[in-house]
Amino acid sequence: MTRPYFLYNSLRYLIDTPLLIIAFLLADHFSYTQIADGSNPFLFPLISIISWYIAAQVSRLYTDLRSNKFAEEIIYIIVTIILFAILLTSFLFFFRNNINLNNYFLAIYFPSLFLLIVPFKYILRKYLHAVFYSGKLQEQIVLVGSTPAAKDFYDTITLHTYYGYKCIGFLDDDKTKMNGCPYLGKIEDLNSILENNEVAEVIIALPNSKHQQISATIEICDFHATRLRMIPDLYLYAASNISINTIGLLPVINLRSLPQDRWTNKLLKKAFDVSFALSFFILIGWWFMPLIALMIKLTSRGPVFFKQERWGLNNKKIICYKFRTMYHGSSETDEKGGFLQATKNDSRVTPIGRFLREWNIDEFPQFWNVLLGNMSVVGPRPHVTPLNISSIQHVDRYMLRHLVKPGITGWAQVNGARGETSAPGAMQRRVNYDLYYIHSWTFWMDCQIVLQTVINTIKGDQDAY
Repeated sequence: MTRPYFLYNSLRYLIDTPLLIIAFLLADHFSYTQIADGSNPFLFPLISIISWYIAAQVSRLYTDLRSNKFAEEIIYIIVTIILFAILLTSFLFFFRNNINLNNYFLAIYFPSLFLLIVPFKYILRKYLHAVFYSGKLQEQIVLVGSTPAAKDFYDTITLHTYYGYKCIGFLDDDKTKMNGCPYLGKIEDLNSILENNEVAEVIIALPNSKHQQISATIEICDFHATRLRMIPDLYLYAASNISINTIGLLPVINLRSLPQDRWTNKLLKKAFDVSFALSFFILIGWWFMPLIALMIKLTSRGPVFFKQERWGLNNKKIICYKFRTMYHGSSETDEKGGFLQATKNDSRVTPIGRFLREWNIDEFPQFWNVLLGNMSVVGPRPHVTPLNISSIQHVDRYMLRHLVKPGITGWAQVNGARGETSAPGAMQRRVNYDLYYIHSWTFWMDCQIVLQTVINTIKGDQDAY
């Protein structure tokens, strides 16, 4: 790690201390807290700082999140504050005779801390991105292997300079081309590469069948004390979520162990879906949706809602509800009888419909689908029947996306894989994201996707049409 990057990481840790003190001063000022007589006035700030860094270690707030979306970092902050609140209140119970807090102090303290930390973390992130864009602090890496996963990894770090990685080249026993990445030689040449170059990290992207080359690469990196990471083949990873358990003394590999198969996770996701949908209707839906319905009715003839057959959990047909955004009677098929997807500047879309699509308002009626139980707030987007049938033929593992309920928003959508899928590979990319979500699901991942959806809507999405 370079000295400037070490200083940056130190700043990430230390910046939270003054923020904790500022939040304390704000809460103290607005709640008129008084410290009990004879106690140390610095006791509460000291306890809060200790509690914060313990909570941050448990929540992994200070892990390297440069390649993660800021919405995910916000989720880390929320988890940290929840753990911090539990720890701090526990400590305060033991020091209740030394610190006298009124009822409003903590109610002001925790929100103030959140509102201080989020913008400061964002400013730090943007500063780091600017430094990376300038070419400073970038870590030189070497790729071992030229699998599809290696190519995707190289394309990603090349496109997103702010991740802070610069690939000097790749090694593979077969001389091949990889999207402009320099070829450095065979895998056995890694030793000389590490001797003659300042390499911060080696990334192994070899198929499992080449276990000898993988072992040799690990030994060379260990000898040179070079950091090493492995990325599994993208398509193998998307296909299965492998878990190992035992029956007696025999290890058994389960290729279809999904997080949402566990009843506790099912219950948690169901509770999230119902509470979120009800909150939407109570806070927004009851007044906003009739207003949208009136605007649609006044600007074009035809029904307000658009009902469409789509495929849900276990390939079962469901009726998906949306606000109508196209002129009534618009054709859904092209001249050859194929399904006609919405395109940019589509003449079938009404003026108000264009606005609804741009801001994702046309999807609001699907919260009713969530309450009916055939959709979730977060999950793979449901596709119309003709698109499903055509995709089965040429998209790998397409049907696996129906292992869970479809969602109003999803991992694919917040990562840009939304809208029209007529471009080669577009549907495969969306499916890969969907399968990653299915096999990696957590409650906090759902929270991150919802937050990222809101952020993308506010920022504007070029594929929303």
